[in-house]
Amino acid sequence: MENHQRLVVLPGIYDGLGAAIARHVGAKAIYASGGAIARSFGLPDLGLVSMTEMADRLASIVRAFAGPVIADGDTGYGDTQHVRRMVQMFEASGIQGLHIEDQDFPKRCGHHDGKRLIPSDAMARKIEAAVAARQSSNFLVIGRTDAIAIEGFDAAISRAQRMVEAGADVVFIEAPETKEHIRMIPSLFDVPVMINMFPGGKTPYTKPADLEAFGYRYMIVPSDVQRACIQATESIIQAIVDEGNSESVSTLLSPLADRDRFVDQESWIGGAHQDG
Repeated sequence: MENHQRLVVLPGIYDGLGAAIARHVGAKAIYASGGAIARSFGLPDLGLVSMTEMADRLASIVRAFAGPVIADGDTGYGDTQHVRRMVQMFEASGIQGLHIEDQDFPKRCGHHDGKRLIPSDAMARKIEAAVAARQSSNFLVIGRTDAIAIEGFDAAISRAQRMVEAGADVVFIEAPETKEHIRMIPSLFDVPVMINMFPGGKTPYTKPADLEAFGYRYMIVPSDVQRACIQATESIIQAIVDEGNSESVSTLLSPLADRDRFVDQESWIGGAHQDG
């Protein structure tokens, strides 16, 4: 992704349909959320989706979006050799960058308790492996630390600085818990900074305009799309189970025309006619 001074807001997407909708509504870039992708498999966000399953999903997201995609690399799926393989596979899928976190396995959502960290030096080696494995110098290697909840704010900053020394292009301090820390973080680094911002998490909600003024350059919104889909899906399925149809909650249904429009059905049909 190009260097810039404006905040890029990346909605969290987990499949090709979401990516196609994001393209149609004008998203400039999107975030492939590891947690949302895991839940789309019917699995919790504990690092249970394999590297190959994730790479396949990323390829479908990239194909449907046709624009910049940043992906969640979780813990790198193991040690430095696994990180090397992950970067090779994920970059080949067409994404333009990924973040790697310093959690130990099994990893957890950054806003949940019970996380454990690997040593800072071990994390630095993962960053070095990712940088060495990428084919393009424009492919972003983003270092994420979950240390605030475990070791405290100062330790999180130190860990992120160590990732920068190891070659990280961007840093991502997960789950800051005060407005003051949110304000401070970008000023502590000479590289761009990413933040995770959504309603209901440990991080005080901060408007994008304020984040941009503080110096943030990337804001991901990982699971809002999926949370909305979960609620609507539950309501529709419950109505069908209880009433035999979805008439009572039909306001949750998109128009039939939109169902086909977002996947560009007309262009496929037209292309088939032209080829014939």
